[in-house]
Amino acid sequence: MTISNEEELRLLREIGRIVANVLAAMGKAIEPGMTTGELDAIGRRLLEAEGARSAPELIYAFPGATCISVNEEIAHGVPGRRRLMRGDLVNIDVSAEKDGFFADTGASFFVPPASKATERLCRDGRRAMWAGIGAVGAERPLSGIGQAIGAFARKNRYTLVRNLASHGVGRSLHEAPTEIATWPDRSERRVMKEGMVFTIEPFLSTGAEWAEDGDAPWTLLSEPRAPTVQYEHTLVVTRTGALVVTLAD
Repeated sequence: MTISNEEELRLLREIGRIVANVLAAMGKAIEPGMTTGELDAIGRRLLEAEGARSAPELIYAFPGATCISVNEEIAHGVPGRRRLMRGDLVNIDVSAEKDGFFADTGASFFVPPASKATERLCRDGRRAMWAGIGAVGAERPLSGIGQAIGAFARKNRYTLVRNLASHGVGRSLHEAPTEIATWPDRSERRVMKEGMVFTIEPFLSTGAEWAEDGDAPWTLLSEPRAPTVQYEHTLVVTRTGALVVTLAD
């Protein structure tokens, strides 16, 4: 969507605040031995308390309030009986709707204690996302986002998953602008316009370049198998840069 007035921005920021707070609370709740289903239940309760509805359930009939992906799973993990173990890498994706507006956010966490390599990957995954956010601005090329993230990945010897892209959001979970690459894409010719709303969500890895279907429905796995993290914010394009709406209180 494209923001056209202050009321739309207020409502978008409200759902952005909600999903950000839910994500932060779920991350803090992670502990060894809990199931991903138990972690998802925390997210569901917090969304319902705010009067928000899970977007993947609402739009796609996804079997969970949030997506929780563990280790080799990198996206769309279905919450269930899987128990979290010490050292696991856990990605949580929270998207929701309230009053007709949608916001989407995500982050990767580790179940302590974690290796130094895992801690570094998580730190750098967040840095990669912010590199892309730093390229946002009205009348700037959309390709600048992927170029900035790609430069960060090359400098720090990471790979990027190249078939999971960022996307427009606001009036629906996925809308125009579609397929925003978080890797260098020479074919991208679009220009960012003031008020555009979309996500930035790079998948940074120590070796993976693709996401592929696993044996279970929904869940995507890294290919080749390698530790992979994802960090995601929803933002609005302004003349001076990005206005991030998915920040926790």
